[in-house]
Amino acid sequence: MPLLQYQVFQNNVPDGQQFWINPNSNGPLCQTVDTNGHIGENLCILSFPALCTNSGNSTTVPTFQTTVSSQGLSITGFRDNRSFRFQGIPFANPPARWTYPAAYTGSKAINATTFGSQCIQAGQTTGSEDCLFLNIWTPFVPSPSPAPKSSLKAVMFWIHGGAFTSGTGADPTFDGGPMASRGDVIIVTTNYRLSTLGFLALDDGQTNGNYGIADQIAALEWVNQHISAFGGDPDRITIFGQSAGAGSVRALLQSPKAIGNFAAAIQMSNLVGLGYAMTYSQYYTIAQEQTLVADPILAATNCSTAADRLACLKAVDGFTLVNLPTVARFVVADGTFVPQTQLPLNQTGKIADVHAVIGWMRDDGAAFIGTPTNDNAAQALEAAGLPTALANNSLFPIPSNEATDIDDLFNMTARGATDGMFRCLDQATAFSGVQHNLFKSVWTYEFNRSYQTPGFDPNAPKCDAPVDVAHPAGNPDAEYFKCHSGELFFVFGSLPTSLPYRDANDLPFMQVTMDTWTSFARTFDPNPDPAFLKARGFTTSAARLALQPQWEPVTKSNLNGTPLRILEVPSKMNGFRELAQCDFLDFSLNHFG
Repeated sequence: MPLLQYQVFQNNVPDGQQFWINPNSNGPLCQTVDTNGHIGENLCILSFPALCTNSGNSTTVPTFQTTVSSQGLSITGFRDNRSFRFQGIPFANPPARWTYPAAYTGSKAINATTFGSQCIQAGQTTGSEDCLFLNIWTPFVPSPSPAPKSSLKAVMFWIHGGAFTSGTGADPTFDGGPMASRGDVIIVTTNYRLSTLGFLALDDGQTNGNYGIADQIAALEWVNQHISAFGGDPDRITIFGQSAGAGSVRALLQSPKAIGNFAAAIQMSNLVGLGYAMTYSQYYTIAQEQTLVADPILAATNCSTAADRLACLKAVDGFTLVNLPTVARFVVADGTFVPQTQLPLNQTGKIADVHAVIGWMRDDGAAFIGTPTNDNAAQALEAAGLPTALANNSLFPIPSNEATDIDDLFNMTARGATDGMFRCLDQATAFSGVQHNLFKSVWTYEFNRSYQTPGFDPNAPKCDAPVDVAHPAGNPDAEYFKCHSGELFFVFGSLPTSLPYRDANDLPFMQVTMDTWTSFARTFDPNPDPAFLKARGFTTSAARLALQPQWEPVTKSNLNGTPLRILEVPSKMNGFRELAQCDFLDFSLNHFG
């Protein structure tokens, strides 16, 4: 019944509309159901819409396949029990090495029932340089097409993380089926070239880097051009990404090639600030990239003295390049795709005027430090790329409540890393964005519940909920580090069946999180409409959201109040955090001017 009531909510049918569900069940009468769930009968000669249900989960059975036509392309995907899926769609021609992507001109008949190859990356034996594919999950395929503008769905364009050296849009963690189905949005994931194959820059005047960023933009352009055929609204595209994906979103916010192709942006755990985080938001020039990155690559491949260094590098096997001790993994200020060395939050350059969400994990930095080898605080800080001035500093005290001094020191270092690599300058980004009226709206959050992905669980088990007798899978209400990537299962609703729900709150929190992210995509407001939740039958989310305050946007009037959403059970509003610590690090709220 909620699915039928949702059609009423969307004004697709009037309340009480009848649908055929069974032919000739009783002579001249056929069976119907109405939008209130009442089963009845009516004369078979009457004209009603038919209700078709779906239990398909196969790409091989033709009845489960569907074909979408768009501007001469014929793209065949399939439907499963959550959504229509189109996998491995080529959005660009196979790229020649270190050239920018060219629009797809291949076969007009595209089999999109299997994922395309991932891009070549370190530590993997599979992958290809022919890897520019995207994937679409949609709850709605228009028929006939084109569909009226009013029926088109919001689009969420996902950019994966992985340090610009690894990852794929086909990662099951990013399966778009649950979000598409529950949120009534379209999910797009994409590949982009990685490591030295995606980010090499040379001082030769032609190899200018940012090939991976250009791939993301080419995929975004393809989506703008074709997504309406899949039921998507090109005027409601939200780009979102985590870690290096968030760094990509930040780069696209200033890219002339990307501005105008999206309406909203979500940065999840963008790295910015000290040590390892610096280059994700403060970009090298091409000259700096040459000295720090390209020269070691040329030396390692014996191409330094070649008459044509680029031709020499092109002859090197791709897997060899991405496994060298030094690889190119940096966005550069190339003047074309990325004009400036950092996002111009001080109004010295153009920024996309879009709705923006900026957030981080409570202990994001705990994933980027090692466990100290002794109780020397200065050594631990230096190893983490943090200022040694944090040692013996009252703003960053070493707690004394852990099992060992080394554990206490890890806690202090993790706090400094989180402030210095994530929290401080992400808060400052929101602050300057609001102060200078750069975005249509700004929302900030801090995730205080996490479920670490098994593929990325650094310093285990520090990022995992502690196990006790009552919680054999871990107790999320106990203290543990809420680490980098710990939000992904909740955002995508993609917890695999091999992992259990740890307590009675994991599933409801996941539902609320998906409802929040998809609400932002649909309406540019992360507070789900209660009428939407009611029409969808999402009673658990509705009840939980009713018991917690609304998520407020960051505005000039509340910058010194409570503009920060703490995402936990239940969620609440809070002030920006660690301000004194951020000031000490020289990362104050007005850092960007």
